[in-house]
Formats: sequence, C-alpha cells, structure tokens
Amino acid sequence: MKILAIEQEIEGKNWNNAKAILREEAEHVYILQKQGILREIHFNEDKRAVLILECKDKIEADVILSKFPLVEHNYIKFEINELLPYTGFERLIVKL
Repeated sequence: MKILAIEQEIEGKNWNNAKAILREEAEHVYILQKQGILREIHFNEDKRAVLILECKDKIEADVILSKFPLVEHNYIKFEINELLPYTGFERLIVKL
C-alpha cells in the first residue's frame, strides 16, 4: 500500500543544535530508499518533507516513521495517509 506522510514540525525546538541529527536523518532516508520502502521524498513550498512509502498499512508506516532520528528526538512528527486507487475512470466507462 502507498502511504503519504507529511512532516509536521514540533514547535519550540532549537534547530541550531540539530546538525548531527540532520545528518543521521539523511542517512536514514538513504537506507530506506535503498530498501525500497521510501519511494519518494520531496519538500513542499513550506519546506515540510513529503514522503511516499510502500508499506503493508498505516500501522507499519507509523512504526517506520517513528524510527526517523528527527522523530526520535521530537523535532518532527508525521501526518500519515493511505493512498487509495483513483476510481474516477469508472465514470468514463459505459456499463452494459
């Protein structure tokens, strides 16, 4: 199942001391991409990370995302959404 995860920054954190954690985060992302779990990662216009993961379900995605260094150190959390197949094309097909 495809999972959409959008980063949410936790307020009040001092990012000035996060250099080592940010490096760990980049390494973690690289490993997940190499494993085929993390399919895509982008930043949106608000500089929030947007991830597409391939997981069994939202529970598995939550476990995977909870192991991100920035999550473990309470800098960020993720909003997790299951992506379901688009069914709108059915409207184009004439049923007999």
